[in-house]
Amino acid sequence: MASAARTFTRAFARATPASNSSSIRSSARTSRFVLPAQTFRAGSRRGYASGPEPNKSSSGFYLGLGAVVLGGAGAFYYVNGDGLKAADKGPFTPTKDDYQKVYDEIARLLVEKDDYDDGSYGPVLVRLAWHASGTYDKETGTGGSNGATMRFAPEGDHGANAGLKAARDFLEPVKQKFPWISYSDLWTLAGACAIQEMQGPTIPWRPGRQDKDAAACTPDGRLPDASKDQKHIRAIFGRMGFDDREMVALCGAHSLGRAHTDRSGFDGPWDFSPTVFTNEFFRLLVEEKWNWRKWNGPAQYTDKTTKTLMMLPTDIALVKDKEFKKHVDRYAKDSDVFFKEFSEVFVKLLELGVPFASKAEDRFEFKTSGN
Repeated sequence: MASAARTFTRAFARATPASNSSSIRSSARTSRFVLPAQTFRAGSRRGYASGPEPNKSSSGFYLGLGAVVLGGAGAFYYVNGDGLKAADKGPFTPTKDDYQKVYDEIARLLVEKDDYDDGSYGPVLVRLAWHASGTYDKETGTGGSNGATMRFAPEGDHGANAGLKAARDFLEPVKQKFPWISYSDLWTLAGACAIQEMQGPTIPWRPGRQDKDAAACTPDGRLPDASKDQKHIRAIFGRMGFDDREMVALCGAHSLGRAHTDRSGFDGPWDFSPTVFTNEFFRLLVEEKWNWRKWNGPAQYTDKTTKTLMMLPTDIALVKDKEFKKHVDRYAKDSDVFFKEFSEVFVKLLELGVPFASKAEDRFEFKTSGN
């Protein structure tokens, strides 16, 4: 047993980083919990520094026990790709650079994993962030992104959240690599990352969300029902505290992704570039002719020109309502205006109900991949 303990000691020492000068690209880094080699070796030597030679029947036991204790202590200190944050500096506190590494890892996986709709998980990550945040109720202060309660039933099984397990599973390796980040922060950061990586606007973001248990799950019915009209839109978005302009801007996220018959029951993409964030959703709403689709599914619209695109009843409600339509027209004419106002309201959505310790001006702006 003593020889096994010594073998473990040597293996542990070899596995410990000798310096913190690595400059390997963050997307290829592997986070580890380790103990400085010199600390472990010094502790091992002190066990034999004085007194008679230990009894062979017990020396291996004590050395092995010491390794376990010291290894457990070391696990409280996080190691990133740049090297160890030493014990004398206290528990790990993530910085903007650490969150940038999380962003970079998500961006890397978006390129590496292309086995989802139209070759990208980006749209479903935006939907995850949206639905995790869109349960907020300003009257009761419940719901919102703070909690990540979609991890549990019944919220994860709500009809509006069908298909979002794919997004949660996509992000699980990121959570394992960066265990210090809460699911609540991870999901919202992923939404911001996806929009930016799909050529959308910069989405300022800040951490501070805490995960909650199943007791905090929100009731069903807080998310939009695509089969409804403008009254429903105002009721759902108004409950969160949004005005007409903000409601229309948030609906612009329909420039991404597509509907699925096995989830919402609806079918098809909203525009011709479902993995690129644009103002095309609004332009098509205004310029294209939309007819009821003749099929066996729920009521939805199809474009007259190609019959390959779709709009939901809630989408068409945006041009039927006079107050909504004036914002649709603005966004259809000017993508810069849409990008600016969408960014502002999406940030607001992601922060609803979160008791941040930081100030709004402390939000991070992440660099996109390749920059």
